[in-house]
Amino acid sequence: MLARVSNDKAETVGGLCMGTVTRGLLLAGACLVLAGCLRDGGSDDAEVSRAAAGPDMRPDQEARAKEAAQSEIISALQARRSVLVPGSSFDQVAGSVLAAYSRSAEADLLSARLRAEAASKNWLPRIGPNISLTSLSDIVTQLIVEQVLYDNGRKKAERAFAKADVEVAAVTLAEDVNGRVFEALMLYLAASQARERLALERRTLEDISQFEWIMSERVKGGVSDMSDLNILRSRLAEIREVMAGQIEAEATALAELNAMAERPLGAVTGLSEVSVDAGTVRALDVLRAVAEAERDTAEAVMARAGLLPGLTAGGTVGSGDTSFGLNLRSEQLLGLGTGAQLRAAEAEKEAASRRRAQADEDSNRVVQRLEGRLSALSRQVGEASVLRDTAQANLDLFQAQYDAGQRDVMDVVGVYETLAERQARALALKYELASVRLELARHMGVLAEGSRI
Repeated sequence: MLARVSNDKAETVGGLCMGTVTRGLLLAGACLVLAGCLRDGGSDDAEVSRAAAGPDMRPDQEARAKEAAQSEIISALQARRSVLVPGSSFDQVAGSVLAAYSRSAEADLLSARLRAEAASKNWLPRIGPNISLTSLSDIVTQLIVEQVLYDNGRKKAERAFAKADVEVAAVTLAEDVNGRVFEALMLYLAASQARERLALERRTLEDISQFEWIMSERVKGGVSDMSDLNILRSRLAEIREVMAGQIEAEATALAELNAMAERPLGAVTGLSEVSVDAGTVRALDVLRAVAEAERDTAEAVMARAGLLPGLTAGGTVGSGDTSFGLNLRSEQLLGLGTGAQLRAAEAEKEAASRRRAQADEDSNRVVQRLEGRLSALSRQVGEASVLRDTAQANLDLFQAQYDAGQRDVMDVVGVYETLAERQARALALKYELASVRLELARHMGVLAEGSRI
């Protein structure tokens, strides 16, 4: 008996729910038609998006093409090309570390894109059930339908906020990718510089060892003083210490680089040219400031809209009671501080604009500093090469004079040490110049292809 009553009640609830849903859908359709006449441009860019997407594109490519058509920032990021020469040592390092990249920022970008997709439909009616059990014999089922007709631009601001949030996430991904490539290339430079410095010190060790042997023989013959021999042996000890440090530096840098890479990179050698024209693209921090300014502005509009009354249409359907009407309400109650809150929302728009202008200035300062550093280093590299060649010519002259008996061993050793210092200086400047070029490329965001966005 109890089972039969339960079944009857279930059938009754099912019938009520089906009838409620049918009537609710009709009411939602009416709200949708009304919203279509009054909404604030929920899909104004649809035609532009369809025009940007080619007929032969895959679904993912089409979605990205639509996104780029609606966003200058996304379009600018995707159009970027890497300044690393294909197949070069730098390109091999970048490709290996990106192949092993976990791309955590890509997950944030995907989440932001999904939120933007959800926000793009926020102008549609909202429907929700309302089922209550007042007693064992009284079940009330209703369907609530609500459509926003006028909200002081809140829904549009929500879409703008979600769109700007996607742009911020895209810039973050570009910064993350370029930062990873830059970090890997700096490790590669450290390993390469240590390797070249080690080779340089080995040649110096061989030459100074030869001088040490000559001086040792002169001391044995009573021709030279023991103090000169001690100076040479002390110099040899210093060279061995430098060599040990370079071996450790190379091993440490390579170990860290290989930990980032898909495959070992110890066999990759040489430097490649990196040419960066700062005037062709906008720096990543400027794009971030633009996206954040748009997001902050949209947030200010949302805050302002929450303080003002809006108009909604909707009603309830079910349990024999169907109602429909217009409602005028605001999310927050008005108070004495409402005026100040409205002015604060407007002030936030101005603050966002000023932060964007400040980002332009800061980025330009960084670019000017790096370009000035590049110019100075280029000059210093040329001067160091000239001084190195001059020191080599002096060494050749002193060596010839020594062979002719006109110079002492320590005279030749002094000139040789000057040459070794010039060679080390030229080597350090060469790698410093390469590192500054990479730093400028990272700042502009051109170390990795924009197609990864």
